[in-house]
Amino acid sequence: MLSENIKAIRKSKGLSQQELAVKLNVVRQTVSKWEQGLSVPDSEMLISLSETLETPVSTLLGETITEVATEDLKAISEKLEVINLQLARKKVIRRKAIHGLFIVLCVSIVIISAILVVLESPYLRWDFSDPETAVLGTVVHAFEWLFVRLAPLLFIGTVVGIILTRRKD
Repeated sequence: MLSENIKAIRKSKGLSQQELAVKLNVVRQTVSKWEQGLSVPDSEMLISLSETLETPVSTLLGETITEVATEDLKAISEKLEVINLQLARKKVIRRKAIHGLFIVLCVSIVIISAILVVLESPYLRWDFSDPETAVLGTVVHAFEWLFVRLAPLLFIGTVVGIILTRRKD
C-alpha cells in the first residue's frame, strides 16, 4: 500500500522520481525502491515525504490511492466546458444589457435637451414672490444649470459606451 500510495501521490503532484528525490535529499534509486516495495522510508523520512507531497502520513500509510481515471478527467472537462459556456452566455447578456442602458441614457439626454430648448427656461417668467413658485423655480433652474453643464459629457460618455459594448462579429 505504501509503495502504491507514494507513486500515485507523486504522479498526481506532477513530480518525477528524480524531482522527489532532490526534494528529499536522497538518490532517485531510493524513491524507486520505495515505489517498488523493495524498501520503506524510516519514520523521519516518512514525515519529510508527507510534507514534500503535502499529504498526511496517515494517507501515505492508508488505503491504496487510485490515480484519477481518464473517464473522470473527461467528465470534469465536460463540466468545465458547460460552465465556460454558461459564463460566456452571461457575459453576452450583461454586455447587451449595458449596451441597452447606454442607448436609453443617450436617448434620454437628447429628449431632455430638446424639452429644455423648446420650453426656453419657463421658470424665468414665473412669479418668484410666491414661495412655492420660487422654490420650484429654483429647483428647475438648478436642474437646468447642472444638466446643461453635464449633458455634453454624459452624451459623449454614452456614445463611447454604445460603441464599446456593440456586438463584435
